[in-house]
Amino acid sequence: GFFFRDQDIAVVGGGDSAMEEATFLTRFARSVTILHRREEFRASKIMLERARANEKIHWRTNSVVTEVNGEGTVSGLTVRDTVSGQESQLAVTGMFVAIGHDPRSKVVADQVGVDEEGYVRVHHPSTATDVPGVFAAGDLVDKTYRQAVTAAGSGCQAAIDAERWLAGQEASDAAEVAPELVGGGYGATTEADTAAAH
Repeated sequence: GFFFRDQDIAVVGGGDSAMEEATFLTRFARSVTILHRREEFRASKIMLERARANEKIHWRTNSVVTEVNGEGTVSGLTVRDTVSGQESQLAVTGMFVAIGHDPRSKVVADQVGVDEEGYVRVHHPSTATDVPGVFAAGDLVDKTYRQAVTAAGSGCQAAIDAERWLAGQEASDAAEVAPELVGGGYGATTEADTAAAH
């Protein structure tokens, strides 16, 4: 947002994420134009009212971006009216795409538990799902923040959880094959370890 100080920018979308993004960007930008492909918005009433009350936000409904103009930087957008089919130019120096945050969980929905919104259920504070050895992270589980940095952190947590789970599996397998090699189990301190430490 800061890089667009006193500039005209566009936000594409019609849901809560678009309204939130547009409202936030008005702190920096001279103007924000919301482009939405339909007349009606999917945004919640409060988010839509907040955006409509902001004088810096302009509206272009029944509009889709057909081309981003400029070389290396955005200099404008070619916008098509979905009703008339006519194209027009919109002079902006930046575009933010905020077309929803539906989790892309269909591919795993039959294997792991998902909630009514499609987010994968995990056993907080871990990233473990209902299926042993399957961990979920990022936008599949995050309803609140939905940012790249939180997705990356969540991915790191899932990697650590998976590593610990695999280590536990290896320890279980070793205990079945040669219990005397495992001692008190994976990560357990044996009497010999305790004596050696003193």
